Amino acid sequence: MFKLIKQDKITKARLGEFTTNHGTFTTPAFFPVATQGALKGITTKELYEIGADGLLVNAYHLFIRPGIEVIKKCGGLHKFMNFDKTIITDSGGYQIFSLKKMHKITDAGVEFQSHVDGKTIFLSPQDVIQAEIDLKTDVAVPLDECIKLPAAYETAANALRRTLEWAKISREYFEKNKHDGGLFFGIIQGGIYRDLRKISIEGLIKTGVDGLCIGGLSVGESEDLRYNTLSFITDEADSRYIRYFMGYGKPRDIIEAVSLGADLFDCVVPTRYARTGSAFTWRGELVIRNAPCAGDTRPLDTECDCYTCKNYSRAYLRHLINVNEILGVQLTAYHNVFWYKSLINKIRDSIAQDRFSEFKKEFLSNYSAASCGIIR
Repeated sequence: MFKLIKQDKITKARLGEFTTNHGTFTTPAFFPVATQGALKGITTKELYEIGADGLLVNAYHLFIRPGIEVIKKCGGLHKFMNFDKTIITDSGGYQIFSLKKMHKITDAGVEFQSHVDGKTIFLSPQDVIQAEIDLKTDVAVPLDECIKLPAAYETAANALRRTLEWAKISREYFEKNKHDGGLFFGIIQGGIYRDLRKISIEGLIKTGVDGLCIGGLSVGESEDLRYNTLSFITDEADSRYIRYFMGYGKPRDIIEAVSLGADLFDCVVPTRYARTGSAFTWRGELVIRNAPCAGDTRPLDTECDCYTCKNYSRAYLRHLINVNEILGVQLTAYHNVFWYKSLINKIRDSIAQDRFSEFKKEFLSNYSAASCGIIR
């Protein structure tokens, strides 16, 4: 459960602790995304070396392949993955609804076609929660209805009504069938409409959730609307609950969201960028595959002490990536995940030392000033 340790004096940034069946981690925190039960390019051993606090895994993808029964027979998700820290399972609602014409929504659940073989599948809110219980997740997230913004008020209100009803059904089912110590988060929806967001928060708290997920943002709205909505949500949300901003995770975005009171983040960005030949540094994003790195003997980031930066040059990594050697992606992914953990650690330290505003200003100034090709 969540424990608030410190509130920043100037911003809404918070330092806290969250405890699950698999340990306690400090917030703000960032969970890399292991969509199909693995973090692309990173081993469990390396995750421990980096100090990752936990992972987000997608229940929808595991339902499709290899199937929940396979993982259940292996003793649950932690044993299946050989990962002994906190795991949150997303219901996969966003992925299902992104199938567009391949899904049909009713109050009873969602009917959709598998993205793998086109097979028609129906999932009720109870089906999703049972799958997450069978996975032995630390934190189960229920099915919700995702909408793309901008959206009419009526559309957002109807999706919110359905999401709250599914949350209530899911919570009741979870309480009757959960494993010891399992936690349940609810997803705040309501688009950019403040009254709907308030109804969502109040409804979820009445349902009896263990944490609040912030959903339905970064789906087409302007940056101003996004942060105004986030600020309203954190003002309305009881401080006793962890605030999990789902699917949000570029460095500048994390800094801003932390300043507005968000506690937990997940995103595919660190490993996805690695697969496209890009690395994160304290001066900005570095496109390794570009020509300026061809003869560059420096590490990806001269201020980083990860295994990659201590042992390999930009020139070597560029060579690996440009000849499609998987090692190039693996080494870059390691650096990116390590760098994200370092960013989170610096954010935590700055809050603890009452200098978060100064850190935010310094970081944004340095990060924004960097070019996308040559970083000195």
